[in-house]
Amino acid sequence: MAGNRGVAYIKPGVVEIQKIDYPKLELGKRKCEHGVILKVVTTNICGSDQHMVRGRTTAPMGLILGHEITGQVVEAGRDVEFIKKGDICSVPFNIACGRCRNCKEGKTGICLNVNPARPGAAYGYVDMGGWIGGQAEYVMVPYADFNLLKFQDKDQAMAKIKDLTLLSDIFPTGYHGAVTAGVGPGSIVYVAGAGPVGLACAASCHLLGAACVIVGDMIPERLKQAKSFGCEVVDLKKKATLAEQIEQIIGMPEVDAAVDCVGFEARGHGADSVVEKPATVLNSVMEVTRAGGAIGIPGLYVTGDPGGVDDNAKIGMLGIRIGLGWAKSHCFTTGQCPVMKYHRNLMQAILYDKIKIAKATNVTVISLGDAPKSYKDFDKGAARKYVIDPHGMVK
Repeated sequence: MAGNRGVAYIKPGVVEIQKIDYPKLELGKRKCEHGVILKVVTTNICGSDQHMVRGRTTAPMGLILGHEITGQVVEAGRDVEFIKKGDICSVPFNIACGRCRNCKEGKTGICLNVNPARPGAAYGYVDMGGWIGGQAEYVMVPYADFNLLKFQDKDQAMAKIKDLTLLSDIFPTGYHGAVTAGVGPGSIVYVAGAGPVGLACAASCHLLGAACVIVGDMIPERLKQAKSFGCEVVDLKKKATLAEQIEQIIGMPEVDAAVDCVGFEARGHGADSVVEKPATVLNSVMEVTRAGGAIGIPGLYVTGDPGGVDDNAKIGMLGIRIGLGWAKSHCFTTGQCPVMKYHRNLMQAILYDKIKIAKATNVTVISLGDAPKSYKDFDKGAARKYVIDPHGMVK
């Protein structure tokens, strides 16, 4: 039997590569005949992982990280009918049973049967069911026939793997943010945050036909990356307000749609850019979104934040100016992206060259051993999407 190694969260600011058990087709003490074991082809470092690694969640030490997984099937349970050994598949980060009310309604981000603590589960993530993460050499995936997106042509898949690896999370998540904000042909959009999800969202806005996509961030390298594929940018460290900077670009201080790709570790703007103010993005996007507009919120907000700026923030209670959103008849969409709602069509967009999502997010392939250093670089604001290649399969 092969060995296995994975990226383990040790303490705030520290991850390390550890030897871990080779996965089994088991759920607790019973066989998992609907599952498969994957040889991990690629597994990506996500900004959501960084929240845990910074110590900003209640993640337990020793947790094996990783919810963005693409892999090749090496073993399948006897109840798996349509996925075969050797298949290369994208794994949605949402673990979903396919049987519960929510799954049947397409709400796979809040499956009712995969996490005893709350609706919804994910690999290697705090409060999401205790599933072992996929920043490893091998991983077990349950409910394989329902969850996995099979790539029909293996050679084509490997040729485009740097793009296809993003189907497990950030491409659908960014796209979901744009769709729920009502982005369509001719839209003028503001995207808060130029991390990987923000960049994926901005690229998705272009795919959806937006006329102008404005991306806000505080890190020059990330703003440069956004400009590289046709976005306008605003520097949130500047003294000028967000509305003023938007007006300088489009001649008016409001946009049609906005997307929060930052989440609960947001900082203030301008002079307050060095101070954490977790409601900043939500309040600012309400200010700059026109009356009747919509706001997509794929940025993560948590119910437990040990490092929160005050007692309210520590339980996810933020100073959101909901009265402004109500007065402007805004529509808000929160929660985990239901990846399966989008991933097949986005795969086709990649395969037929309608989008270069790896280029937009600056995918950078690393070895499993490079993961600890890459976590540190990412935390410093590197304008890259780090993709781990545990077996050296990516050319």
